[in-house]
Amino acid sequence: MKFRSFTSESVCSGHPDKVCDAISDSVLDAAYAIDPMSRVAIETLVTKDYCAIVGEVTSLAQLDYEAIAKSTIHSLGYTNPVFGFSDQSEIMVKVHTQSPEIARGVDSDGAGDQGMMFGYACLETDNYMPLPIELAHAITRGIDSARESGTIPYLRPDGKAQVTVAYKQGKPVGLESLVMAVPHEEKISRLELTHDLYQTVIRPILEKYRLTYREQDIIVNGTGVWHIPGPASDSGVTGRKIVVDTYGGYARVGGGAFSGKDVTKVDRSGAYAARYLAKNIVAAGLAEECEVALAYFIGAKRPVMQEIETFGTAKCDPRTIDDYATKLLDTSVSGIIKGLDLRRPIYRATAAYGHFGRVGFPWEKIKSTNELIN
Repeated sequence: MKFRSFTSESVCSGHPDKVCDAISDSVLDAAYAIDPMSRVAIETLVTKDYCAIVGEVTSLAQLDYEAIAKSTIHSLGYTNPVFGFSDQSEIMVKVHTQSPEIARGVDSDGAGDQGMMFGYACLETDNYMPLPIELAHAITRGIDSARESGTIPYLRPDGKAQVTVAYKQGKPVGLESLVMAVPHEEKISRLELTHDLYQTVIRPILEKYRLTYREQDIIVNGTGVWHIPGPASDSGVTGRKIVVDTYGGYARVGGGAFSGKDVTKVDRSGAYAARYLAKNIVAAGLAEECEVALAYFIGAKRPVMQEIETFGTAKCDPRTIDDYATKLLDTSVSGIIKGLDLRRPIYRATAAYGHFGRVGFPWEKIKSTNELIN
């Protein structure tokens, strides 16, 4: 893909939509910790002093949804009622069991939903992610780390970063702009905030990636101030940040969100499988850039579409790449779940900084050629 510049954004773990993703995935993890065969489809909504948890759960686990929500909200830094949202806010729960019509398809190892999913990988970064979203995630992770560690003690939960990277002949060459929005205590000036973020977060990250930049192209809190974070200022809903969760708009995304869904929902597991295939194809040197597309219908055991696009960067013929993908992973619903070992409580960690390009998730593992032969 050839751009003169490209912009991606990320949000901090305390962003209202991410609060919802974290609660929904905390419910999923709690169910999987007790019953790996749990069926979960949970949506969360937050606003000023209020949290609603709704959806369907079929599980042997007896879940305390209110306790899960309060614990998650507390862990995200919402412990002060002054924020207008905290672990003391009202929580409403409306959860029932999975629809029998959907269950019928899932019971026979079919997909729990229809839809299309995309996975992508390229050589712009060491973890095979596009640089703009990689940088944006690094900045929001840095903001959260500075708050949680007390390095910048006056920061409050929530925040955003938007990064524009300049390209030349298809390669990233510099930073065109960095826009950040970060809430903080009232006594702190914008000048002090900008200085501390620059020294603690921004400069170390940009130097790590060896990008040219100008300080005047870095904007912090463009409206001047931001004091009240989170749901009291802007409501949040599960699954509203699918571009942040994937490739920052640099590559296509599917039709469904991830958080709060068990892995029979191919919106989630299919997207993980597509990323796994794309990343391994690029890591094996078969192409410099790769997109894998999958599609399923409810009850489908196998994808109705599986396509691999390398954008003219392939180092071998398409049949060789297709054969390699087949050896990497069986893309039937059960094949994905078993091949990537997805029925376990690992999903709370995906709720911030994207689902891809991060160490520790099974869909990010790179297989060696020896593993495939053996």
